Amino acid sequence: MRKKDSQIEVTPAGSEISGHVRVRGAREHNLKNIDLDIPRNSLVVFTGISGSGKSSLAFGTLYAEAQRRYLESVSPYARRLFHQMPVPEVDSIDGLPPAIALQQQRGAPTTRSSVGSVTTLSNSLRMLYSRAGDYPRQQALLYAESFSPNTPEGACPTCHGLGRVYEVTERSMVPDDSLTIRERAVAAWPTAWHGQNLRDILTTLGFDIDRPWRELSKKDRDWILFTDEQPVVPVYAGFSLEEVRRALKRKDTPSYQGTFTGARKYVLDTFANTESPARKKRVSQYMVGTECSLCKGKRLRPESLSVKFAGYDIAEFSRIPLKNLVAILGAYAEGRNAGREKMAAMNPEKAIVTQRIAADLVARLSVLLAMGLGYLNLERSTPTLSPGELQRLRLATQVHSNLFGVVYVLDEPSAGLHPADTQALLEALGRLKQAGNSLFVVEHALGVIRQADWIVDVGPEAGEHGGRLLYSGPPAGLAKVSESHTRRYLFADGAPDPRSVRAPKGWLRMSGVTRNNLEKLDVAFPLGVLTSVSGVSGSGKSSLVSQVLVDLVAGQLGHEPASESVDGDALEDALPVTLDGRITEGMEEIKRLVTVDQKPIGRTPRSNLATYTGLFDHVRKLFASTRAARARHYDAGRFSFNVAKGRCENCEGEGFVMVELLFLPSVYAPCPTCHGTRFNAKTLEIKYRDKSIADILAMTVDAAHEFFTDEPAIQRPLNTLREVGLGYLRLGQPATELSGGEAQRIKLATELQRASRGKTLYVLDEPTTGLHPADVDRLILQLDRLVESGNTVIVVEHDMRVLAASDWVIDIGPGAGDEGGRVVAAGPPEKIAASKQSRTGPFLKKALARSPA
Repeated sequence: MRKKDSQIEVTPAGSEISGHVRVRGAREHNLKNIDLDIPRNSLVVFTGISGSGKSSLAFGTLYAEAQRRYLESVSPYARRLFHQMPVPEVDSIDGLPPAIALQQQRGAPTTRSSVGSVTTLSNSLRMLYSRAGDYPRQQALLYAESFSPNTPEGACPTCHGLGRVYEVTERSMVPDDSLTIRERAVAAWPTAWHGQNLRDILTTLGFDIDRPWRELSKKDRDWILFTDEQPVVPVYAGFSLEEVRRALKRKDTPSYQGTFTGARKYVLDTFANTESPARKKRVSQYMVGTECSLCKGKRLRPESLSVKFAGYDIAEFSRIPLKNLVAILGAYAEGRNAGREKMAAMNPEKAIVTQRIAADLVARLSVLLAMGLGYLNLERSTPTLSPGELQRLRLATQVHSNLFGVVYVLDEPSAGLHPADTQALLEALGRLKQAGNSLFVVEHALGVIRQADWIVDVGPEAGEHGGRLLYSGPPAGLAKVSESHTRRYLFADGAPDPRSVRAPKGWLRMSGVTRNNLEKLDVAFPLGVLTSVSGVSGSGKSSLVSQVLVDLVAGQLGHEPASESVDGDALEDALPVTLDGRITEGMEEIKRLVTVDQKPIGRTPRSNLATYTGLFDHVRKLFASTRAARARHYDAGRFSFNVAKGRCENCEGEGFVMVELLFLPSVYAPCPTCHGTRFNAKTLEIKYRDKSIADILAMTVDAAHEFFTDEPAIQRPLNTLREVGLGYLRLGQPATELSGGEAQRIKLATELQRASRGKTLYVLDEPTTGLHPADVDRLILQLDRLVESGNTVIVVEHDMRVLAASDWVIDIGPGAGDEGGRVVAAGPPEKIAASKQSRTGPFLKKALARSPA
């Protein structure tokens, strides 16, 4: 072992030999010129608190360099088809094999993506039906494409492969027929000015908009809702029917000429053409989905559905749980029982094809079963899967690929996994290692870290205060590194901290809850305390909390949930879910609902921490109040890089320009005009305490906290950002550079800085994803603050530290899929830890007995 610049690292004897990857001078992002050697054919875990630089080392340096070397071997044209990572800032890397990255996917997948498509099992299944299926007499052979609802050859011609048809009805567009048109009886029409415009046009056309809708003739109602005509008429804004008639008679000058649009035409045109997710989501609620009458929801053409295998059409086969598919296909793969009889009746060529495809499917399905995913089916759409389930599906595909000599770089493979499921994950990683591969894993879960052959610990803090190599070596050696935050948790053996459990102030009770695998479930959530909902992956936690609870509470409050973003396809949101249940008690104690998710705080670099939290508004006002700004008549808008008068004209406030290099990765260079500051020269001349507006955006949260000591309006959001562990982020750091965990904590900090109203229900789904145990402790303190202010906090969580710090735990299970969906135990953490039925209990018992040393 040698010491270098206060870094501690292990240098294996003869590190130049082929058994190690040698990194020299790594400087990507916040890395401080790191040198290290990592063993190959081992499970190497990269640890450190959030923002310390471990991902910059594993993905930004090692994987990026492996990808660069691989792409040098393919044709320039083929390189353009890859999403290429930037060339890493590093002096040299020796002994690096080809690499495959399995990163967390935080996008919004489409409902057309399924378990079958993610694992590519659907491809083999379609081939099985094409070549080995039982066809009706006189029907021609169908190619594999005809068994996919996503192709023109296979999609049902009526519903275009969706399984449902969508229409708008009078009932959907006019939910309350006792209202008048003036009182917005036609709810599907837009709100604000456009809706008022349509009502005024109806007055000109001679309709009485002050009569209750139900009293209008059916002919008039049908024309208003369903006509495709678009008459253009003079509009007299605000006039009554009689006043309009008189004005028309006198030929008075109208306010303007208005074009009428029927309600159905407005809904369908808006849904098809709008680029606003919020507007699309709004109109989708007036569209009624019904099962397609031709395919009965199976999404395929009749001729495709007429082909059977083992007595099932392909849609029915795709709905069978994976564990049952193995039993059915195994009979054909091994030539036994019913499979042997049916194959004996086939011609020899068809029998061979059937046996080989079935054997391949069984081998691949067996890997999924070994990873605890046997309760899923091939048709299950990916938006309904937890991150942990999706990660394991993709990992299982790699396990089956039987590659040799590859480096797998994984981003928190335990994310979204219950500790009981982590064992299946470790076994899969072990199989990859035994096959002669190397595993470089960025991880926070102590259960995974403890199984590592080698640990690389980066830190000690985040951002500028991190990026140093604290330790590289076998796990036991980390115990001697006092600077390491990971050490405190990995080797904790002290007595548990005394804890006091808060008593519920009431109960929010739900009965008859039915959704996904929840069936007629009755459950009670305590109010005024911190509640964790636990259970194995796929047990029904998110269905219960993030879906049913949020939907029912939002419905009772009469508004959409206060989620920070509107994502996804509104048509997908409109797809049917089995949902039943009602709130029977406790809503009088809830006045507001806030969901804090891990969706990005913005989709473009123009959105950043300062703009999202609102603190940038106060900063801009400060600059506008300076003597120099007042002399030039600059308002606060001048100091925004989104406003033409203040931003750099060359880069339009982006701060950089893109240089397209065709087959090489595109290069983003600082704008030559503003040098990356995003503002024009005149705006940058205005200083506040010798700092320009660009200087402020370049500050970290910690630096800004020291700079704005006399500004309470700016100090408040900065304080909360520091309290949730984000002091290392720059105020102007683009939203696109933030992890899901960082985005969630920014949302939480934004909520914490608001004046406490009390009686708010906060719902968080796996808030510890991407957090080091030290950051988890900080998060728990903030959740406690919300509770102490008179609110209720409910989290879906796998982290045992959060469960141990909760006042109440509801454990769902006992298993996943159809083996879950029930309340196994509910009560204080100690009660769950003692439950013999709970799979969470043994892990929670260990957490309650352990605390950081």
